Amino acid sequence: MPLVLGLAGSIATGKSTACETIVDMGAVHCDADRLVHRMYDPGTPAFDRIVAIFSDEVVGDDGYIDRRALGARVFGKPDEMNKLTTAIGDIAVAVENVVNEWRETLEPNQVALLEAVNLVEAGYGQWCDQVWLIASDLDVAKARLAARNQFSPEEVEQRLASQRPWEERAPASDLVIHNNGTQEELVRQVRNQFTSVRQLWENGELEPSKYHRWWEEFSAKRKAERGE
Repeated sequence: MPLVLGLAGSIATGKSTACETIVDMGAVHCDADRLVHRMYDPGTPAFDRIVAIFSDEVVGDDGYIDRRALGARVFGKPDEMNKLTTAIGDIAVAVENVVNEWRETLEPNQVALLEAVNLVEAGYGQWCDQVWLIASDLDVAKARLAARNQFSPEEVEQRLASQRPWEERAPASDLVIHNNGTQEELVRQVRNQFTSVRQLWENGELEPSKYHRWWEEFSAKRKAERGE
């Protein structure tokens, strides 16, 4: 079967650059965020549910959901984010279907890359052979986000407030790549690590992902907290 890598990272950490680097080295790629966006295109039940909850003010002039307007309603607000997640539908099933298709159709020497901000806590890592995390210091992420998206300080704080600190995701990750420097430094790190992991996989020497044990413990703890 192919090697399936899962890559997580909060906003403005360099996750997209890392993924572009791995794709350039031959990997098939799925961005879970884009997959989710297609789940609430106009004409879908999820689109109607989102408009019913958040009003037509979140619909852009093009008829699609304006993600920036929607984000302003939900980022940093757990209850509102939960409403949105419920309205979209079963995201996990959609993601798992992509991975299952990779397993069935790709050649054993191919690599597939699953990109998702919340890959760790959402459970997507259980379908991956390795989980990688791209991390940045908070002040670095703030500066990048403000410059890249032209966000106000308030918008920057709101977006980052909805993200989990990388330290919480690190125990579930097989590799943590810190990106506080230049883009060139990040690309070099990613290329070196990818080459190493792919070689181990091809030689049958890649250790099982530690994510699976973490997910079992995390799920058990969450059930206990819910009294199940």
